[in-house]
Amino acid sequence: MMNIIPMEAVHVPQIAELETICFSDPWSENSIAQELTNPLSLWLVAVEENRVAGYIGSQTVMGETDMMNVAVHPDFRRRGVAQDLIVNLVEALKAQNSHCLTLEVRASNTPAIKLYEKLGFSQVGKRPGYYRKPKEDAFILRKEWEI
Repeated sequence: MMNIIPMEAVHVPQIAELETICFSDPWSENSIAQELTNPLSLWLVAVEENRVAGYIGSQTVMGETDMMNVAVHPDFRRRGVAQDLIVNLVEALKAQNSHCLTLEVRASNTPAIKLYEKLGFSQVGKRPGYYRKPKEDAFILRKEWEI
């Protein structure tokens, strides 16, 4: 059974490994660990039998939240893990009086864009050349809600 819980130090090495699997410009293990003590951060992990299936990270400033990363291990894809992480994050953010969630997504990442749109996100902008390795534009997506 999969559980979604706040990130703890024990999860950091698996998240760092997942970063290298999923991203061409991964966060370091140290950078991820620093999020544990950042009062602006909220990171959730999807855990099944002590294995990190996926994670989502965010930072909130003055009621506005930015999604840092979301990733799902290839062994757990197509099982709704990313959707569950996003839904759980939004619920946790509402409880913390955040009123919106903004993210960047690669312009070519059609599956992710479709998931975000299904969850109520809308494109509000574009960041030319935002991503490196390979260089690519990012779409800025945002979801707002009443507190």
